Amino acid sequence: MTEALAGARAGTWAVLCNYNGGEENLVCLAALAAEGLPPERTVFVDNASSDGSLERVAAEFPGVVLLSNATNEGYGHATNRGIRHALAAGATRVFLVNNDLFVQPATFALLEAALDEPGVGIVGPRLVYAREPTRIWCAGGRVTYRQNLSTLVGHRATDGPQFRSREDVDYVPGCAMLVEREVFEQAGLLAGEYFAYHEDVEFCITARESGFRCLYVGDVVAHHDAHHTTGGGYNRKRKYMMGVNTVWFLRRHGSPARWLSFFLFDVASLPFVWLLRAVHGEGRSVLAKARGTWDGLRGRRVTAERLRRFD
Repeated sequence: MTEALAGARAGTWAVLCNYNGGEENLVCLAALAAEGLPPERTVFVDNASSDGSLERVAAEFPGVVLLSNATNEGYGHATNRGIRHALAAGATRVFLVNNDLFVQPATFALLEAALDEPGVGIVGPRLVYAREPTRIWCAGGRVTYRQNLSTLVGHRATDGPQFRSREDVDYVPGCAMLVEREVFEQAGLLAGEYFAYHEDVEFCITARESGFRCLYVGDVVAHHDAHHTTGGGYNRKRKYMMGVNTVWFLRRHGSPARWLSFFLFDVASLPFVWLLRAVHGEGRSVLAKARGTWDGLRGRRVTAERLRRFD
């Protein structure tokens, strides 16, 4: 059997964090199983879901490791719980995957081969929209310290040969990220205090500062139904979290020039963004981002309680 058809290597685990993921959990888990990942090496961490998704996973995938939190602890803390379980069980690589992501055949074999390249500690595939697979959602990420802190390379572009490259990037999104055990041991786990958004950027930046390469693998593709858990698109909850967490990221990695860039390109642009978005009925999302930025500057963090105001 060729490597491309061999499925996940021994030692590779997957960690999936869920909050009311519904049917998408089942599709994601089925795709992981089809890739040759045994259910006992798949950790499903539930953040106090109320839609019955934990029970459905337990019924349809009885071998999967189930970890249940009593409250919604956010993506970072919940994922860290799954990572700790996998590492304690002997995992040599951990695949972080969102339940709104569908992997294609040979994903693990190709990503694992890329992880074997010298100095590489983190790899991620080319991501296309699940509902519009001819368009790129992300071809790696770059930290710009401008609007929204970073940019998704190729976002909304038509997929094509130019996105099939392999190259070092600032980060790959946490929705599909294969990580060597040594990265967790030297750089630590995710920054759970972010709750959701930017913890993947933080993790990759910290790993790179620890000497690991972060590699975008464009010849591997996965389908992403982006932002399903937080409501999709340009919504208030997601923009609030991004506003808060951008400030906290800058507290850790900012310099005078980076703070100035953030205020000029992100904060100062908010009135103009509001005018543009208000025409499309999205003005309240811009205000939520402004509130998130203000909360971050005041030292507040994202919590499940604060997010309820946007339900």
